[in-house]
Amino acid sequence: MIKKVLIANRGEIAVRVIRTCKEMGLKTVSIYSEADRDCMHVKLADKSVCIGPAEASKSYLDIPRIMSAIEVSDADAVHPGYGFLAENPRFAEIVSASNKIFIGPPSHVLELIGDKIMSKEVAKKVGIPLVPGSDGCVDIKEAIDTANRIGYPVVIKASAGGGGRGIRVVRNEKELREKLPLAIEEAKVAFGDGRVYIEKYLINPKHIEVQVLADKYGHVISLGERECSIQRRNQKLIEEAPSISIDEVQRKQIEEAAVEFCKAIGYEGAGTVEFLMDQDGKFYFMEMNGRIQVEHPVTEMITGIDIVKWQIKIARGERLNIKSVERRGFAIEFRINAEDPNNFMPTPGKIEELYLPGGFGVRVDTHIYCGYAVPPYYDSLIAKLIVWGEDRKSVIRRAKRALEEFVISGQGLKTNIDFHRRVISTREFAEGKHHIKFIEEMMV
Repeated sequence: MIKKVLIANRGEIAVRVIRTCKEMGLKTVSIYSEADRDCMHVKLADKSVCIGPAEASKSYLDIPRIMSAIEVSDADAVHPGYGFLAENPRFAEIVSASNKIFIGPPSHVLELIGDKIMSKEVAKKVGIPLVPGSDGCVDIKEAIDTANRIGYPVVIKASAGGGGRGIRVVRNEKELREKLPLAIEEAKVAFGDGRVYIEKYLINPKHIEVQVLADKYGHVISLGERECSIQRRNQKLIEEAPSISIDEVQRKQIEEAAVEFCKAIGYEGAGTVEFLMDQDGKFYFMEMNGRIQVEHPVTEMITGIDIVKWQIKIARGERLNIKSVERRGFAIEFRINAEDPNNFMPTPGKIEELYLPGGFGVRVDTHIYCGYAVPPYYDSLIAKLIVWGEDRKSVIRRAKRALEEFVISGQGLKTNIDFHRRVISTREFAEGKHHIKFIEEMMV
């Protein structure tokens, strides 16, 4: 049984989880750093516990502090949200060992999918195509041999990487000799794991992912795909569902591949299997994320399925009884960041004027309010605008209208709202001809 859920996160996703918990009749506990004392998730939860100073390493990433909060609040389940400890197998294991329910996959599954090399081995075994590259982690000699075999350009990736970090593009052997040691050290610092591998660098691919749900009894279903090709610094900015870049045959192929991968690893909960699609329309397995995604609302908007609710239901042992998934219309999500759109640098500050858009087919997920001070310590995401329409043209028109209504201002505070309007006003976006390097080309 789950009666009280502690949300081991902050901001927008914590608010999102609290809302679903309340609708399910569950008590909620929020945790917060000293910098987040006035954050919305603290105000909405039934109980709140301060877990430390502003630095994430001493609060949201500090497992002993969070475990203490779980004990003092008498929570019987933990929802990790995304980021921070959401995919940390040690955290999941400690929660479970404390006779609490971790709302997510088991620790051994998180460990497997957190290792990109091991994940690719599983994908290979179930017949999912992989981008040509090394057979596992490499040293300098193996990296050079691999690059010579598959041809430049290549990309160095951290085995334990994620969130777009630990990626370096290499165009010749001289660059490879220079960048490989740096990539190894960077991976050690960022992830505590210096292993790296080599892949062929695909020219202007599309990033397409499949949302899955899996219960504890081996039943796995796909809720459809999302296209996440609009990115900056390897991090997503705009996501949409369904993708207009693929046909029904391709859609069936990647959904089946995602389901088979999840069955092969014994996955449980909500997760996302991610693919790259090259210019010839061929798909390659990239990785799996074992958590709720930032962009999950676009799938909710076209399916009517509350993914967070199903995370909780699966965690408490319920069977996945969704017989079929009906997808209707199109949805686009815009990540609203407190950042300078010219260089993507964070711009924290106090919000002095705020107007959230509304109307039919418009949803805003956020934790901000007028008078809220955006702290400088965490990710710059402050809101998500999700827009639905019967077809892609109508959803783009509605999105332009909603972005025009969206006002966030304050001294020193900048956002990427106008930047989003520029992106969706381009011919390339309208025609679906964008790719993961589109923003870089647009800003030249």
